[in-house]
Amino acid sequence: MKFLLGSNPRVGRVLTAFDAAEALRLLRSDDPELIAGREENESIVDAVFADVSMPGLSGMELARVLTAFRIPPALVFITGHEENALEAFEVGALDYIMKPANADRVDRALRTIEKNKEQSGKSGTPQPLEAAVPDDDEVIPVELAGTTRMIPRKEVRWVEAQGDYARLHTTEGSHLVRIPLAQLEERWGEAGFLRIHRSFLVSLALVSELRMSSSGYSVVLGGGPPKELPVSRRHTRELKDRLVKAPRDSWGQP
Repeated sequence: MKFLLGSNPRVGRVLTAFDAAEALRLLRSDDPELIAGREENESIVDAVFADVSMPGLSGMELARVLTAFRIPPALVFITGHEENALEAFEVGALDYIMKPANADRVDRALRTIEKNKEQSGKSGTPQPLEAAVPDDDEVIPVELAGTTRMIPRKEVRWVEAQGDYARLHTTEGSHLVRIPLAQLEERWGEAGFLRIHRSFLVSLALVSELRMSSSGYSVVLGGGPPKELPVSRRHTRELKDRLVKAPRDSWGQP
């Protein structure tokens, strides 16, 4: 990892630590050489790449310590085990690299860190995962029969609210994740997902029909077996604008 990071033009300097305790000593250091060029509102490093399994404190335990920092660095996990993916994102990791790592995968993680820092503004404080701008190939870790599976967002047809959880519906089935629908609505808005009902978030690209009946509007989703979902009155105007008005205006139709 030191070689891969040091070889990337996005990286200025790589510090290494044998374990979490040594890493924390570095992060809390007031060594003039380490803090040279850093602003008061910046962490001593931009990012921490941590293995999940380490001597002493584990990577997950280190992550929970970092969240208590006034200005925590961005966090990326490196591991050979998929089962920790869900917990990694829950503790605020920006990325999760499976071993063996390669230059392209490390560069993708560094781009995510840069994007998150830009969105955080001049403070340099990493945003929570839920507030980060979604990546084009974002994946969602889901638990399935004791296995963590990574579901690409592009496979999600609609999302259904289930209390403080959300159920992702794909062509292959559904998956329950510990994320409120409101957070997914905010996070995935720029990726073409729209709230149509207090219980439903849909991929606009898959809407094949907008139906009107005496009881109100509904949409029919394609991209798999047709699925009809209700549209609440409060969401009808925005949905019609996105589905009908905007495309019509682009074609110059009255």
